[in-house]
Formats: sequence, C-alpha cells, structure tokens
Amino acid sequence: MQNATKLAVRSSLRQWRNLHRSGSVLHSTEAQAAPIDKLEIPPPSGIDKPVSPKIDKLVTEISQLNLIEVCELSTVLKKRLNLPDAPVFPAGGFTAAPPEEDQEAAAPAKVQTAFTVKLMKFDDKQKVALIKEMKTLMEGMNLVQAKKFVESAPAVVKADVPKDEADKLKETIEKVGGVIEIS
Repeated sequence: MQNATKLAVRSSLRQWRNLHRSGSVLHSTEAQAAPIDKLEIPPPSGIDKPVSPKIDKLVTEISQLNLIEVCELSTVLKKRLNLPDAPVFPAGGFTAAPPEEDQEAAAPAKVQTAFTVKLMKFDDKQKVALIKEMKTLMEGMNLVQAKKFVESAPAVVKADVPKDEADKLKETIEKVGGVIEIS
C-alpha cells in the first residue's frame, strides 16, 4: 500500500516538473523570438482594398494591350498554367446553343401520365367470369355488350387513365383470365 502511494506521489511530481520545464522553455523562446509584425486592419467593406504596386503595374500593362495581344496572352497563360479551355460567353451573358445531342440528353425525359388498358386475349375456360367482370368494370354495359366486347379482343378497355388505376384494372382482369397490355 505504501509503495502505491509513493509511486503516485513520484509520478505526480514528475508531471509537475515536466510541466514547469515546458513552461519555462516556452517563455525563454518567446523572449528570443523576433518581435511580431503589427497586424493590418482590413479596410471597411465599402472601400476598395489597396493593391500592391506589382499587381497595379500588371493591371496597367494588360489594360493597354489590344485585342490580339490579349488573345495571345490568354493562350500563353493557358499553356503555362495547364488550364482547360473555358467556354466563351457573349457580353449579354447568353450561352451558345448546345449541339443537338446535348439538347436531347439535357431535356428531361417525358413522363407518361396517361395510360391505355387493352384486352389482348382471354382464356376460353374463364370467358363467362371475364364477361361478368367487364360488365361491372365498364359503365353502362350490359351482358350482351360485354360478351361482344370480350369476343372482339384485342380491344381497349379504358384509355387515358393514371398508372395506378391502369395497374388495378390489369390485376383485376388478369385474375379472371384476361391478358392485358398497358401502353
């Protein structure tokens, strides 16, 4: 027990000495370091920032170039700095029309919202059940009309219906032996 307390006291003393030494080293290096340059206060947001004389000289020289010299300067800078060619925009900010391939790719794909449900064929064994189902599905149709409709397959059951309604019709008719196509 005594050994454990001695070890704890020794380790805490070592830590305290190391901390004290690192602090004194820090103070001695600060005293030897060169004085810190004064920080510049940035100008207010409404006033332009002063420009270095080197940049000012470059801007003056570039502004005195003619159009051909500006073009040459641009190509030389692109080569030396390995810059990609950037698209050129007219002064009005309008972009050039992309090629036809890009227009097709850029145009969003048209989403079909209206579907046509078509009875293609039916199972002869379930013809009666299909006729009864068609009578209930199609408004204003009697049994005779439903029989003629089923026998005249392929025939359009409903046109211009939403996707979920078309799927429900397909499921209902296929249960009673019909083969449905949605387009």
